[in-house]
Amino acid sequence: MLNRLWFSFFLIGFIACVYQTMIGNTEVFNLVMASVFHMSKVAVEIAIGLVGLMCFWLGLFKVIEQAGLIQYLSRALAPLFAVIMPEVPKNHPAQSAITMNLAANMLGLDNAATPIGIKAMQSLQSLNPLKNTASNAQILFLVLNTSSVTLLPVTIFMYRAQAGAASSTDVFLPILLATSASSFVGLISVAAIQRLPIYKPVVMAYFSVFALLVAGLCLTIQTLSHEVLQLYSSLSANILLFSFIMFALGFAYVKKLDVYEQFIEGAKEGFKTAIDLIPFLLAMLVAIGVLRSSGALNLLTSGLGYLLSLAHWPEEIAEALPTAFMKPFSGSGSRAMMLESFNHFGVDSLVGRMTSVMQGSTETTFYVIAVYFGAVGIKFGRHAIFCGLLADLAGLSAAVVISTLFFT
Repeated sequence: MLNRLWFSFFLIGFIACVYQTMIGNTEVFNLVMASVFHMSKVAVEIAIGLVGLMCFWLGLFKVIEQAGLIQYLSRALAPLFAVIMPEVPKNHPAQSAITMNLAANMLGLDNAATPIGIKAMQSLQSLNPLKNTASNAQILFLVLNTSSVTLLPVTIFMYRAQAGAASSTDVFLPILLATSASSFVGLISVAAIQRLPIYKPVVMAYFSVFALLVAGLCLTIQTLSHEVLQLYSSLSANILLFSFIMFALGFAYVKKLDVYEQFIEGAKEGFKTAIDLIPFLLAMLVAIGVLRSSGALNLLTSGLGYLLSLAHWPEEIAEALPTAFMKPFSGSGSRAMMLESFNHFGVDSLVGRMTSVMQGSTETTFYVIAVYFGAVGIKFGRHAIFCGLLADLAGLSAAVVISTLFFT
C-alpha cells in the first residue's frame, strides 16, 4: 500500500505539472526540481537535528526498563487486563510486554514501542487457538496501539523544538484531549463487538479516574483565555516532563542501578534510530514537496478551504487535513506532512500546531496492522481495521476541533 501511495504522489505531481505547462506556467518543472533538492536537504537537517533529543529519550527509557518500573506498572494494570483480556492468564509474559508497549506509547516513543509491540503480539499468539485469525486479545491490543494512548508526546515535542517553536510543549493539552477521544472510542468499539464486561467496578474505577482528569481539563479550558491556555499547556507539560525524568532517575538510583551506564547504552540506540530515519524522511518529504510545488496539493487544500468557509470554519484548517488523510496509511508520511507544514507555514502557525496535535492523536492503523499481524502470520483481522479506523476518525476530528479552540 505504501509503495502505491508514494508512487501516486509523483504521478499526480507529474500530471499536475503537464497541466500547468499547458495553461502557460512554464516554470512549474523548475519549481518541482528545486523542491526536490530543497526537501532532500531538509530531510537530512531534520534527522541530524534530532540525534541529541532521540539519544536522550531512548537513554532515559533504557533506565526505566532496567529499573523495573515497567513491572510495577504491569502490576497496577493487571486487574484491568483481567477483565478486558480474559483469555490472557494472570502473570503471563504477554502482560509485561503489553504494559511495556503501552508505556512506550504513553511517552510518545513510537520507535521504541514497535519492537516491544511485536514481542507482545508474539506472546498473545502463543495463546491463540486459530493461528491465522486474530484473537480478541490481539485485536484489543492492536486497537489500543492504533488509538495511541499518548500522555507525554515527547517525539512531537522534539520535532517542534528542532523546528524552532517558541514553546515546543504548547500542544500538550490538545494532544492529551485528542488522544483520549481516540483511545476511548477505540476501546468502547472493541468492547461492544467483543461484549466485554467493561461495566464491572474494577474497570469503571480506572475509567472514572481518567474521565475525571479529562473532565477537569475541559472545565479548565472553558474558563481560560487563549493566551493563558497556551501558557498553561506548556507549563503543565514541562512540569510533568521534568518530574517524570527526576522520578525515573531517582527510582533507578535508589535501586542501586548504574544510571549513567544504562543511559549511555540507551543513547547509543537513539543515535542509530535518528540516522535510520533519514531515508524515510527523504522519501516522503520529497514526494510531498513535488505535490505542493506542482500545484496539486494547493488545489486540494483550496477546495477544502472553500467548503470550510461555507461552514464558517477557519480556512487554514484545510492545509492541515492532508496530514489527517495520510495518518491511517503511513506514519512516516503523516510525519513528513507535519514537518512540511512547519517548513511552509511555520511551526507556531495554526496549521503547524494542528498537524502536531493530529500526529499525537492517533497511530498509523494500516502500518500497525501490517507489522503486528504480519509478524505472527495473521491473515484475518476480523474487526480490527473497523475499530482502528473508528478510533482514528475520533482522534483526528477531536484534533481539528480542539486545536481550533486553543489556537484561534
